[in-house]
Amino acid sequence: MAIINVAQREIRCKIVYYGPGLCGKTTNLKYIHRMVPESAKNKMISIDTETERTLFFDFLPIDLGTVHGFQTRFHLYTVPGQVLYERTRVAVLTGVDGVVFVADSQPNKMRDNIESLKELARNIQNEGKKFKDFPLVLQYNKRDMPNAVPLEQMNYYLNSQLNARSFEAVASRGVGVFDTLKYISKLVISKL
Repeated sequence: MAIINVAQREIRCKIVYYGPGLCGKTTNLKYIHRMVPESAKNKMISIDTETERTLFFDFLPIDLGTVHGFQTRFHLYTVPGQVLYERTRVAVLTGVDGVVFVADSQPNKMRDNIESLKELARNIQNEGKKFKDFPLVLQYNKRDMPNAVPLEQMNYYLNSQLNARSFEAVASRGVGVFDTLKYISKLVISKL
């Protein structure tokens, strides 16, 4: 749920990058943080425990303007993707305004993608929100892999029932990273 700070004339929106382990969520955030001008962002914070990591930073978007005279500030989070960290993922999703689901395009990761997307749907519904109406963007990452699953199959397995907007990406090189971010940001703002 977006937080409105009247005194600062600011709307704070929370976007979570969600997906299976090692799919590219952290790579997305690190690339965005590196490319956003210093004057528009805060320091990236990593919340580490012995076995997991959640990244967070916030920034003022450069070209999205204002909403009813309020500046928008986006808080971006990643979640640990490994199966045993479901409680952390649930906690990070609390109050979320939009999700980028990052899917790994390698064939041996399809089952992990499907299970992670199902878990996301359950967690969003447990927040009292309708998953099909929730601001969601799919990012098909690692499209540069020689054995990448064809887009038609990625859409069939992950997007045939959702009909969400999807983007191809190679997060390690920044390909598709800002296209994905701009779209989810606009989607979140349109729901305010």
